[in-house]
Amino acid sequence: MNITIYADIAKIVFFQLTLIRAIQNSILPLMPQKYFNIAGPCNTNEHYMLDPLRGICKELMDLIDSKQYFVIHASRQSGKTTLLLELADKINAEGKYHALYCSLEGVQSFTEPERGIPEIVRNIEDCIKIQGLPPDFAKEADCSRVSNVLNIALVDYCRSLDKPLIILFDEADCLSNGTLITFLRQLRNGFVSRARTPFVHSIALVGMRNIRDYKAHIRSDSETLGSSSPFNIVTESLNLRNFTKENVTELYNQHTQETKQVFEAQATDYIYEQTQGHPWLVNAVARECVEKICKKDYAIPITIEMAKTAINNIILARGTHFDSLMERLKENRVRNIIEPLILGEMFIDKSSDDYLYTRDLGLIRDSENGVVEPANPIYAEVIVRALNYSLQDSIKLERPDDNLPKYVKDDKIDIDTLLREFQFFWRENSEIWIKRYKENFYQYDEAAPHLVIQAFLQRVLNGGGSISREMALGKKRADICIEWEGKKYPIELKILKNEQTIPEGLVQLSAYMERCGTKRGWLVVFDRDVSKSWEEKLYVREYDKITVFGC
Repeated sequence: MNITIYADIAKIVFFQLTLIRAIQNSILPLMPQKYFNIAGPCNTNEHYMLDPLRGICKELMDLIDSKQYFVIHASRQSGKTTLLLELADKINAEGKYHALYCSLEGVQSFTEPERGIPEIVRNIEDCIKIQGLPPDFAKEADCSRVSNVLNIALVDYCRSLDKPLIILFDEADCLSNGTLITFLRQLRNGFVSRARTPFVHSIALVGMRNIRDYKAHIRSDSETLGSSSPFNIVTESLNLRNFTKENVTELYNQHTQETKQVFEAQATDYIYEQTQGHPWLVNAVARECVEKICKKDYAIPITIEMAKTAINNIILARGTHFDSLMERLKENRVRNIIEPLILGEMFIDKSSDDYLYTRDLGLIRDSENGVVEPANPIYAEVIVRALNYSLQDSIKLERPDDNLPKYVKDDKIDIDTLLREFQFFWRENSEIWIKRYKENFYQYDEAAPHLVIQAFLQRVLNGGGSISREMALGKKRADICIEWEGKKYPIELKILKNEQTIPEGLVQLSAYMERCGTKRGWLVVFDRDVSKSWEEKLYVREYDKITVFGC
């Protein structure tokens, strides 16, 4: 083979490599390396993400520099672990301290200190080894002395270090019973002795709950610590903020810059409105739009209609994010807040432990005008669906012929016929379902009428259309609006309290109709007086533009 042939082969190979590189360069924008993350902590190499330390870095570093012990709490999957990992990396990179990230999630099953405390010691030892901090932690620890072994191990380790130690305990609120109390007491003992004995420079306890709500079933009448004792050395209790609308736009723009796929402004605004900036929800809706609806065809812009479909898909999927939150609905403390929220009743003291606990879990929020409402419209929908999910299935079995077309006339929903059907259903089934809600379904018996009618309407509307719900404490009613084919049908639900209930409902519904931009409305009034006959309770009355249905 002569040199000319070699030269020809070289040209061909060069041409092929050039062609491959050109193809790769043209395809790479269509095949992004990053994606919207909905599982585990984020990292900049794989995920679209915002700076987890934005707006809080200085506050955290001030606490650390001043040797404080503090708490960080936020709802599930809101970026706590991502924040801690970023904070640990930042601290270690600056070189002033040794920073250790340590998750306590694996210790949650060990409720008694005889097993729990040695597991925590071994867990810290493993984290030190994995993260490359100086070795020899707890090398002479006597784990049979559970009341002091952690304290002594940290004292000896801090004495051996060339720099102060920072520990970021993730999932700290998963500890319970004797393990929790013994763990906190040993940290407190080390804290108060720091002037004479080396100990951890600064500690962060991080989880879903504030420290007063850490689980401590030490006494039969105590479900939580109820105060910061035995850890009354906490200086600050910080709550992570959700994304702002600007943050959501910035996050979605990262995807646009990489793929050229645009999130239309209306879609972004709607997603923010429905999620209120909850990081997991913001990422989940975007992922559903990009990967499931558009099937990664980045030439298709993300529209508001896609966002609506994505949110509905996420709700129907009943993923683990929702399941873990909705499991809280069974807790008495949460039920004491959520049931009045569903009913729209006046609210108790906002300083109460039940309110603070439910808020810290991320289920409710204080709106800008001071109204207490679900943390976001998606959670409002999920709360109601979680509470009436079994009822919807039962209605499906009992009334298989129910569907939306049956109630549609001339492209409009016949709400009057629909509510008359409900009156019949309520008369036949109310006692059964109120009993089931009291005994089996989370014990939300006071809210049972509201939940039953919403399950009935949801079951019918599964054939098309949607329901939006306005839930807020202190409204003295529950507002729902059926939306179908661009038309709105406002319905207000009330429990009959006295002779003013209906007049108040008419005034309130008129205002709601004005907000919805509709000329007709429907008021459903539940009379729970067991001494009255069904003939007295069931009626239909016309009040100008409002029809009242008694149930």
